[in-house]
Amino acid sequence: MPSDDLFAAESPAAMPAHAPLAERMRPRSLEEYVGQEHILGAGKLLRRAIEADRFSSIVLYGPPGTGKTSLAEIIARTSQARFERLSGVESTVAEIRKVMAAAAMRLSRDGTRTVLFIDEIHRFNKAQQDVLLPDVERGTVRLIGATTMNPFFYVNSPLVSRSLVFELRSLSAADLHALIHRAIADTGRGLGAAKITIDEDAAAHLADICDGDARRCLNALELAALTTEADKAGSIRLTRPIIEESIQRKAIVYDAKDDAHYDTISAFIKSIRGSDPDAALYWLAKMLHGGEDIRFIARRLVIAASEDIGLADSRGLLVAVAAQQACEFVGLPEAQIPLAHATVYLATAPKSNTAYMGLLAAQSDLQKGRTLAVPEHLRDKHPKTSGETDAAPGYRYSHDFPDAYVPQAYLPEGRVFYEPSDRGEEKRIAERLAHWRSVFQGEIDR
Repeated sequence: MPSDDLFAAESPAAMPAHAPLAERMRPRSLEEYVGQEHILGAGKLLRRAIEADRFSSIVLYGPPGTGKTSLAEIIARTSQARFERLSGVESTVAEIRKVMAAAAMRLSRDGTRTVLFIDEIHRFNKAQQDVLLPDVERGTVRLIGATTMNPFFYVNSPLVSRSLVFELRSLSAADLHALIHRAIADTGRGLGAAKITIDEDAAAHLADICDGDARRCLNALELAALTTEADKAGSIRLTRPIIEESIQRKAIVYDAKDDAHYDTISAFIKSIRGSDPDAALYWLAKMLHGGEDIRFIARRLVIAASEDIGLADSRGLLVAVAAQQACEFVGLPEAQIPLAHATVYLATAPKSNTAYMGLLAAQSDLQKGRTLAVPEHLRDKHPKTSGETDAAPGYRYSHDFPDAYVPQAYLPEGRVFYEPSDRGEEKRIAERLAHWRSVFQGEIDR
């Protein structure tokens, strides 16, 4: 390995004493890496690609503290490559070109490959991302981009198309629990030399409250250890009250412009559709806490009222529209009250999407080229000249017949697009429609 290899300075002995615990405890191999079994488990694509050293460029995306940087360093170390790091926030085009030139020189000089890790790659503008393309295509560097944003929306398509894209998920409480005990036991990089013990309820609370963020978890553990006095025997015991004091309340991850915006509104609508008012209220509360536009929430409620509740309870649309108008009229903070009202009403209402499905079925017919002409008796026959009548030949006016119904064809071919459910108010619609259709069929058979 070249003498200028970045990792030559990363042995535990050389790690700065002042480095945070989370930095010191970064995994050095896939065996030490915790979590992400869906992409790094035995036989999974990314693990196979790393172990075989057969990959070009990779984009890793997921929440903070899930191991994106650590995984990039492991990949570079596994492939025996030079590891270079750039920041999507700070790096300029000039710096990118400098790194690329150095990578090309190393490759031509002694065959040393370069892994270029770009943190927050979504922060690069289009010009900066485009600068990367030629060297990525030529294999001058192996790019590993990390981002908390969905790369399919925030990274240039040409760059994404040349990369393997993997989503990292928040670590489980079990994963964080394992990291806590590893850090306490490790005498080289962790807290093992300090004779620290932690109560199980304290460890469980820390693992749970950190919400899948390993960095936050280890930083809180270190703070607790450094601020707790040792007993006469020189041992430090971390109890739950100590951990509760050391870990601040996690800021809600929500930005009205990032993936959390789309993920949370998706969870909100799906909770309403799934008839879970408690979940729906939680996601509503999260959006309100995060500063989501109340008009956006109201619009989605109006859509859900027709798409998911529909004819099973048509009042749902009235409630949703009323909530939307109330939001415009009263504004925050009071607007959250009608939003909650509409949310619970829709979540607890009977569900039907038959009207929407019927429309999609009719649209599908049209897309297949099955355009039907308007039957003669349904065409507009308003007078166009003084000598014409306004009566369409053969048309029968419904209100001239009992129950305002008369069997006659409204399509040139008999087709059924709307199939009512038996839920809520739609059950009565189904009965009424079944009667009309039977009368019409009897007229045809006769």
